[in-house]
Amino acid sequence: MTPNGTATADLLATIVAATRRIVEVRQEREPIGDLVRRAEAQPPAARRFRDALGRTDRINVIAECKRRSPSRGVLRAEYDPAGIAAGYAAAGAAAISVLTEPAFFDGALAHLVAVRAAVDIPVLRKDFVVSEYQVVEARAAGAGAVLLIVAALPQHDLVDLIARANAWGLDALVEVHAVDELARAVDAGARIIGVNNRNLRTLDADVHASEVLIDRMPKDVVAISESGLRSAADLIHLRKLGYGAFLIGERFMATADPGGALQELLESCGTTKDTKDTKDTKVRKVRKVRR
Repeated sequence: MTPNGTATADLLATIVAATRRIVEVRQEREPIGDLVRRAEAQPPAARRFRDALGRTDRINVIAECKRRSPSRGVLRAEYDPAGIAAGYAAAGAAAISVLTEPAFFDGALAHLVAVRAAVDIPVLRKDFVVSEYQVVEARAAGAGAVLLIVAALPQHDLVDLIARANAWGLDALVEVHAVDELARAVDAGARIIGVNNRNLRTLDADVHASEVLIDRMPKDVVAISESGLRSAADLIHLRKLGYGAFLIGERFMATADPGGALQELLESCGTTKDTKDTKDTKVRKVRKVRR
């Protein structure tokens, strides 16, 4: 059972059903036409999410802001997503992931808006996106990318949502866990594919999922390993296999200083000449954020 009493085997279906109802309520409150006008008023994204994750001169970490998870419960009683994101950015994060799902993760679009105002690196809206309305919400909130979970979407919806994200100038991080899901992501035209090491139906996490799927990953996509990553050795190993980036959340959020935890992890991974040249600057920035 999860902390809220939901059977783990039904967790993904439960969250998706709750999300569809939440979106219906929000759409009643703000019709799609009004939301579109807000999204169109947003300035173009300054940096592309995919480009940030494609750099080969550093360890690319998407550092996550989330207050709660179904597997571990409340991670942070005092939750300041903007402050956490600023610490991540100063420590060298390639991008920030912000949980916006409210029922199971205590997330909110307001968290994404606050993070977008606090950092100048790409921001991912991490949610259970099932409709174009959520894609437009992400754009209106200032996101540069959205998460699309293959296991949560019929194939025609996956194809359509990738197209809708592209039309709004957003990158789509398409998440898979198994071989058949990877095949669907590729067929749908995904350019950024994340392998979630956590099974969303059972909540078990095993980095073996990333090891298995990398051999089937097309060479022209940015491959991301997500969840269950604990050490520098994990990142170094998976990078050698071909992963271009890593999404890490709970490991940082469970510490007193998430930005400091990211900095320590990156330093443990070793640094390139580029990151060595900027290391002292990053340390000064982290100290400034902590004060």
